[in-house]
Amino acid sequence: MKSNRVYIGLDFGATKTIAASADENGNIIEKIRENTPQKLDEGMELFKRMIREVSGGEKITAIGCATGGPLDWKTGIINFLHMPEWRDVPLKDIMEKEFDCPFYVDNDCNVAALGEIEFGEGLNYNDFIYITISTGFGAGIIKDQKIFRSSSGEHPELGHQTVHTKKLSDVICRCGATNCLESLISGYAIERHYGKHAEQLTDGEWNEIGTLLGEGLRNIIVMHTPEVIFLGGGVALGGGEKLLRTVTEVIKKQVKIVKLPEVKLTPLGYEAPLKGAVALAMKGFE
Repeated sequence: MKSNRVYIGLDFGATKTIAASADENGNIIEKIRENTPQKLDEGMELFKRMIREVSGGEKITAIGCATGGPLDWKTGIINFLHMPEWRDVPLKDIMEKEFDCPFYVDNDCNVAALGEIEFGEGLNYNDFIYITISTGFGAGIIKDQKIFRSSSGEHPELGHQTVHTKKLSDVICRCGATNCLESLISGYAIERHYGKHAEQLTDGEWNEIGTLLGEGLRNIIVMHTPEVIFLGGGVALGGGEKLLRTVTEVIKKQVKIVKLPEVKLTPLGYEAPLKGAVALAMKGFE
């Protein structure tokens, strides 16, 4: 490798894991993708192998990781809601001992938002929200170009707001609450409600998903007043313009008291969390 500094980005999802090496400017050098094992031990071994493979034998400067929550970004202990064996896993300690370099891990939506700032259009906005709709539903909130967290450091869970619908009522979310937005429009919710994957939905079914998402975004907009909302993740990107049209119609009708933000698909596409993980490796929690 030509670069003197090698950074590793890790996008750890419930169904797939992507690892990439990058140079000091954030340019991807090598990238690999694997299916994510459900078992903890197998997953840890996969991470180590993938990181070594993309590093090409070079000394790693730092590693950034995007993953599902809940998690503690300071200690690096993760509790992946959609991965039952991943409870109280000290991922930061394990990886720093293994690779002898700094390891940073955060909620995948926060990390993707960092990717928007470093490599996408996020630098053009002081306040924006990045939303991932894939296996689950999550959001990263950026205020004054910084990740917004609670005073105790907790990550806001915008996907676990309640959205009422006559057709889909009394749905128990994986978090244990009823009628969470995530339990209605995420990838696992679509399979449960429609009996098929998101890419197989009809236009009418996409309209139903877009309507529910639009109602959820109305709540988010009036409470957080973002300048723009970026949508990412397999469900959002798969729905594409069909999904956006319905969402836009709903929020135009329902948002009256605050300025209407632009809602757009992330310009980074499916690589937003991975690019964000590289940015996290490069800059840490600045």
